[in-house]
Amino acid sequence: MQKFILESKYNPSGDQPQAIEKLSEFIKQGSQYQTLIGVTGSGKTFSMAHIIEKLQMPTLIMTHNKTLAAQLFSEFKGFFPKNHVEYFISHFDYYQPEAYIPRQDLFIEKDSKINDELERLRLSATTSLLAFDDTIVVASVSANYGLGNPSEYLEMIESFEVGKSYNQKSLLLRLVDMGYKRNDAFFDRGDFRVNGEVIDIYPAYNEDEVVRLEFFGDELENIFILDSIDKKNIDRKDTFVLYAANPFIVGENKLKSAIKSIEEELALRLELYKKENRMVEYERLKSRVEFDLEMISSTGICKGIENYARHLTGKKEGETPYSLLDYFEQKRKPYLLIVDESHVSLPQFGGMYAGDRSRKEVLVEYGFRLPSALDNRPLQYEEFIQKAPHFLFVSATPAQKELDLSKEHIAEQLIRPTGLLDPTYEICSTDNQVERLYDEAKRVIKNGDRVLVTALTKKMAEELTKYYLELGLKVRYMHSEIDAIERNQIIREFRLGEFNMLVGINLLREGLDLPEVSLVAILDADKEGFLRSETSLIQTMGRAARNVRGHVLLFANTITPSLKRAMEVTDYRRERQERFNKENNITPKGVVRKLDENLKNQDLGMLYERAKKKEKMPKEERAKLVKELTKQMHEAAKRLDFEEAARLRDEIARFRNL
Repeated sequence: MQKFILESKYNPSGDQPQAIEKLSEFIKQGSQYQTLIGVTGSGKTFSMAHIIEKLQMPTLIMTHNKTLAAQLFSEFKGFFPKNHVEYFISHFDYYQPEAYIPRQDLFIEKDSKINDELERLRLSATTSLLAFDDTIVVASVSANYGLGNPSEYLEMIESFEVGKSYNQKSLLLRLVDMGYKRNDAFFDRGDFRVNGEVIDIYPAYNEDEVVRLEFFGDELENIFILDSIDKKNIDRKDTFVLYAANPFIVGENKLKSAIKSIEEELALRLELYKKENRMVEYERLKSRVEFDLEMISSTGICKGIENYARHLTGKKEGETPYSLLDYFEQKRKPYLLIVDESHVSLPQFGGMYAGDRSRKEVLVEYGFRLPSALDNRPLQYEEFIQKAPHFLFVSATPAQKELDLSKEHIAEQLIRPTGLLDPTYEICSTDNQVERLYDEAKRVIKNGDRVLVTALTKKMAEELTKYYLELGLKVRYMHSEIDAIERNQIIREFRLGEFNMLVGINLLREGLDLPEVSLVAILDADKEGFLRSETSLIQTMGRAARNVRGHVLLFANTITPSLKRAMEVTDYRRERQERFNKENNITPKGVVRKLDENLKNQDLGMLYERAKKKEKMPKEERAKLVKELTKQMHEAAKRLDFEEAARLRDEIARFRNL
């Protein structure tokens, strides 16, 4: 069994050693739920990595958004370079689910665009879980959605061994059953091609390698691993295991059984519509499902095949659907599920089921889907929270739900390795909050630091930005309509000092690592509600905790219960931190973090200048440029810069069309 080996030049310090030891012991003793309360900047991720190494358990790390998932994936890749660290988020660049609005008689067709690289990463995660014990998967809420049966997926593998005989015709049909397509012209992931007695297969879950099978008659003579770009031999193997191209792929017998089951359900539903004289719904459902059945029979797949998941996986009505968690359970060994930023993640997991259900119930009622479509769903909160043998909730501000589940199995991590304290704070009147903030911001910016401001409404944030710009401050506004890529770029420019003040509403809390920020201003801090709850206040104040000069301005005329509790928590933590520093003769040091190069698109200007003249280029020159672009695309995908990777992919496609 391959062991988890953590690589880092640092050792646990501060509160980390006791938190790691305590939580690892709880899990070894069989505890299902435990919580790590870790302040911002205390190295919670580092502690999580040490717990994984101590326990030697496959681990699923889940968080509530893709940006945090990408950050965690990058960090754990660095901690465990010799192990299988995978990334599992939604594979859609764009997704509009199908829906029906009865009052307008308006049906909205499903519209989506799958990101090939994210799809590959998802497949890589499922295959690694089935093939290796040393697997860590970093996932978003996507891990709670339905997947194919892992047992069925394991049956859809093909093993190759040098010296064994294979009927080549049967082998090619087997590859088709596994979801691979023959493509002798444009060879890409999920394809195979045949040249005499040589078969090349490009595994759907592999980015860099192609498998070449060389036969002499029916005997397999050689298995070579080729570089996917230049097709040079990089390895020779005696055996190779190929996994299916899609987790929903099922065997021929299972497919026949599923088709029969769908036909039976259709007959029952049509009989109901006929009895109730609902002929519009009758004809609608009949034509739709019969077309899907024809596609499944001839190709093994159809548009929206996930709506027939219950029939394909053999689950009963209302049973818990298969999800990524079942791929962890396939090995029948204990595993660990870490919920990062649990105070946000758990409520989000809990809210997924209801919204999905209400939309599908309308589709079923009006004949757009069979009732079994309701079983293609995310896990309900009650199913999720009982699923894993061991949970670790991680947050600076865990909710009561996590604390109640964990009971006494709680560890605090309040001391930062840098000796930094929680920020100081002061209560300021809201009567002149705009003017007071301006004066404080000027002082902070003069010292070379940055300012974060949270307002309650979009309009107020916009007006504030406009006002300060007129007064000469370099200020930007970050709102909910900005996508993740652009948001990362804004954060980068903020850290570089291209502007000094960032104003937002609810985007400046969890997972934002900005050591240059020494002043956080919370406007209207006494307006009790979601944006000014105890959790929100503590998290927002924590954005100043990575700077030795960290300070928070709380603009409030009254002390609300949430504000009072946030101040009490901050005081308690500062007292603990100051005492520890004094006892250990530690001088607080500011955090120094390099700018993440992943946030910056590479300058491909010269490449695109050459690309403009592609029609006039010699064929050999175009081939060289495609190779160069392909390398750039793979590098962008490794950095999780999917926008740049997609742009390069489209450019490559244009060249190949020539």
